[in-house]
Amino acid sequence: MTKRTWLITGVSSGFGRAMTTQLLKAGNTVIGTVRNTEKIQDLVEKYPDTFISETLDVTDVPAIHELVNRVATEHQIDVLVNNAGYGLFGAAEELNDDEVNKILATDLTGSIQMIRSVLPFMREQKHGQIIQISSYGGQVAYPGNSMYHAAKFGIEGFSESVAQEVAPFNIGMTIVEPGGARTEFRYGSANVAKLMPEYDDNPSHDFLKMLDPANGLAPGDPQRMAARIIESVDKSDSPLHMVLGSQALDNTIATLEKRLAEYKSEKELAASTDFPEGE
Repeated sequence: MTKRTWLITGVSSGFGRAMTTQLLKAGNTVIGTVRNTEKIQDLVEKYPDTFISETLDVTDVPAIHELVNRVATEHQIDVLVNNAGYGLFGAAEELNDDEVNKILATDLTGSIQMIRSVLPFMREQKHGQIIQISSYGGQVAYPGNSMYHAAKFGIEGFSESVAQEVAPFNIGMTIVEPGGARTEFRYGSANVAKLMPEYDDNPSHDFLKMLDPANGLAPGDPQRMAARIIESVDKSDSPLHMVLGSQALDNTIATLEKRLAEYKSEKELAASTDFPEGE
């Protein structure tokens, strides 16, 4: 592995913690952001020369710009990993305005602003890699997850567009779409709306079974997933979309095939709205 400097958001747990630990063990430098520094104090003490802890709430846009501008003048940022985020469960009607605004600010706007902030530095140094942690929920939608899907579908569209804009500057983009993994995302940090009894027998509450470990643990190993993400940076043919987890890939392929078949069935409908040829 080529040693690099990585800027990773949300390194206190989950993929962020797993990636940071593996990278530091391999001799890389990691600038890791957290909201609570107590959770990563062990890394600060173990890697005093290569782990740089920064406090950041990604919903604070001015703070994002200040942090990136400061650390990018002190270190050459080779890789940005947008990892900070959380899940929000509940039917759309069950969510309140604050919950809607917060998840969009965290999972969507925060990632957008991190990318926008780092691009001038990567463009000037003529190289860089952006890893956007999304979810296979950026391609496949389930009831009871509407705002999470809104954020993930949104960041995927943004990332696909940006990938084309920055490729001429030797800046790469990888959208990582993990399936279910045994992290705090599902079993600790998931936010649940105030549930309404009207939805008790509705598919919108099926997620409650998923959040209960007694019903079986997620198949994804966060350590293996972190390793595959790290390895992708050294590959010249790393895909734009990288699905992690066999169940996630099967569900994604099935959803996209169904969507493609639906679009193909609409050829006559689509053509019926064009001006006739010659007009």
